[in-house]
Amino acid sequence: MTRSAILSRSDVPSHSGLKEAIKGLKFQLAVDESYVPMESSGYLPCTINGEDSGINIRFESAAAYLAKFPGAQAQAGERETLITLRSEGDPREDVCVLMIAAILAQNFGAIVHDPKKDVMYSAEKLISEARSQFAELD
Repeated sequence: MTRSAILSRSDVPSHSGLKEAIKGLKFQLAVDESYVPMESSGYLPCTINGEDSGINIRFESAAAYLAKFPGAQAQAGERETLITLRSEGDPREDVCVLMIAAILAQNFGAIVHDPKKDVMYSAEKLISEARSQFAELD
């Protein structure tokens, strides 16, 4: 699963900002202290409901990405930063991707796009999907 969050560079959350937003949505998620905005790249460990998980994360300019997706580009406005959130197919990783995407949309002004389906997701849809998939975890 891949979700692409496009937001203003000034809105990219710090670790503490991310942590507060997680609490606000009452997600049972913890993002590893190694998270550094605009610098983290590759595997980012997370804990979901007390169990180890993680995602692949990448920060970059959104220009090339948006050029491929005119619909996303139309909604992006002045947002210039792309955060790619990817799982490797593990259900816990999928939930981490959805939760972080939901947080970025709800609290940090991101628009969230699925590059495989070329579909935009609202914060509400992401929150609902994250909670639903979380409830299905063993």
